[in-house]
Parts: sequence; structure tokens; C-alpha cells
Amino acid sequence: MDEFLSHLPFTERARQAGQAPSLKAETKMQTLQLNITDRCNLHCKHCHVSAGPDLADDMSDAVLGAVLQIVKNNNFSTVDITGGAPELHPRYRELVDALRQTDPALEIITRTNLVILTEPGYGDLPGFWAERRVRVVGSLPSWERQISERQRGLASFGPALAGLRALNTAGYAQPDSGLVLDLVSNPAGAYLPPSQASAEREYREHLGSAAGPDGAGPVSFSHLLTITNNPVGRFRDWLETAGQLDPYMERLYAAYNPATLPAMMCRSQVNVGLDGSLYDCDFNHVQDLPLLAADGKAALTVFDLAEQGLAALCGRDIRFAGHCYACTAGAGSSCGGATT
Repeated sequence: MDEFLSHLPFTERARQAGQAPSLKAETKMQTLQLNITDRCNLHCKHCHVSAGPDLADDMSDAVLGAVLQIVKNNNFSTVDITGGAPELHPRYRELVDALRQTDPALEIITRTNLVILTEPGYGDLPGFWAERRVRVVGSLPSWERQISERQRGLASFGPALAGLRALNTAGYAQPDSGLVLDLVSNPAGAYLPPSQASAEREYREHLGSAAGPDGAGPVSFSHLLTITNNPVGRFRDWLETAGQLDPYMERLYAAYNPATLPAMMCRSQVNVGLDGSLYDCDFNHVQDLPLLAADGKAALTVFDLAEQGLAALCGRDIRFAGHCYACTAGAGSSCGGATT
């Protein structure tokens, strides 16, 4: 996909800005990100992977086995588990346990929509995560009920805050616990997120007030991560329906910041799809742009990586397209929030 037929393609613009080295992957991969299911208990309007309750595809046992082999044999510092709602994978807890047993020092990130923690069978997850020292990244589009529910559906805000309070009770974001609970905020429309620092102050003020935004008491969190909505998946569908795709792409193009390129997540992260296919990032995954080996010829899978190791990935050319302007607009954007 390249919406910018009248503008410079992403790679050419990066080269003109003197950022050609940033178009290649680093010599060491830091993060292995796993999309383990496409099912979700919510149907969010901004979901770039278009997950929902009507889907039921899960990462297979064979792929999970190859993933564990890769983690065991290669020096990844972080495994980032996402979906859909990753908790809905039938072997989710086994995966977390296996990862922790493989490497006690490994940073394990689990992404959650928070609402699921209030549903039957999932209420004990905060304690499960705390025991295994899992870093939790919870999605909360806004501290305001109306804005959050505009994206995630009616009656989703209260359960999300209840999930946050359950995490606080388990020790997350509490002094000296070492348990990290980060929140993710996405814009509610076709615009860029605000300053991450200012947004975090606003979230902290309203969530941490005596009454909290719902009158049920304060909520604590560690950090706020602002993420630009990428024009793929369900968010792209909304942009097209609303007649906002072209204006949004123009906004991203105009906000291009070459200083964000060196820290783009695709340079040190590998994404794994349900079938074991590898991608430079989650957004390329949605766009069906598989990761290519360093020779630029073959699309690789976890089975290749389990056999060949990380040498097949390091220094490769990353596959870029028009949607990559979302990650380089303004302060930059990644699964870890702003990049500059």
C-alpha cells in the first residue's frame, strides 16, 4: 500500500533526509512480538488488526513450540504477547509459564484490553501476572468515559477501570512492587495524539483523583504510551467510510519527522503471525507484507528462524510503505509509545 502517489514514497523520503541506514534492521533483534489470536471480547473501532468476538483463529501448538525454541536459542530481551485479546488463546497461561521458565530474566509483556479481567475465568489473571513478573500494557483510549466508549463500545469503560483496580490490588503500579502497568492511549479520530508527557499528566490527574473518573476511587499506573492510529485494518475502514482517508494520510505526510526513524520499532523487533509467518512489524502483518531474509528473496517463518537463528534477520532491508508515515509523524509512534 502506498497512498502517496503524488508524494515521495517512504523510503525515498527517508533517503533524502539522510536516513538511509535507518531503513535496515539493526544487527541485534531485541523484541519478539507474538500475535497469538485474532479473537477478542471487544470490537474496537480503532483496532488495526480487526479483531473481534466473531473470530476464532489461534496460534497453533507447532508455531508456539517454534517460538519457544527461538526464545531459548536467541538472546531476545523482550517477548511481547498480543492479539486480539491474547488471554483468549486456550494455551495463553502455558505460554507465559514456558517463557518465564525458559529465561527468568526475560521481559514478558502482555497486552490487555482490561475489560476481559472482569469476565468469568479471567479475574485471577492480575495475580497470575504478578507472580510471574509480567509487565502489563493495558488499552484505555481515554480517561473520559464518552470518548473511550466511542471507540470500544458502550459499557466498556467501567469494566476497564475495574480491571485496572484489580491490577493495583495485585501490586501493579504500587510503590516498591516492581510491577509495571502501562496504559495505551489512541486518538478517537483522524488526528495525531497529543504530547505523551502532557497526556500522561492529564491521565494521572483524572485517574488518580480521590473519586477517580467513575466515582469509585483512584487508579494508579506506571506510564502512559500514546500511539498514532495506523491507517490499516478496521481504522482504515472507518477512515474510508468517513471520507477521511486522504486527509488523514496527508496529515501524516505533513507531520513526517526524520528524527523518529532510528527508533522505529521495526528496526529491532520481529512480529510473528498466527501461522508462524514473520513480519517487520504488526502493521506490515496486517498489510500482508512478510519479512524477507537478508538476501531480500525469501519470506521467513518461525520454523526458518528456529533452524537458522537470528543471522537471517540482522541487517536486512525493512519493508516500508505508505502506512509507515504513521510511525514517523510528530513525536513518532511505536508499540512502546512515542519514539522522540
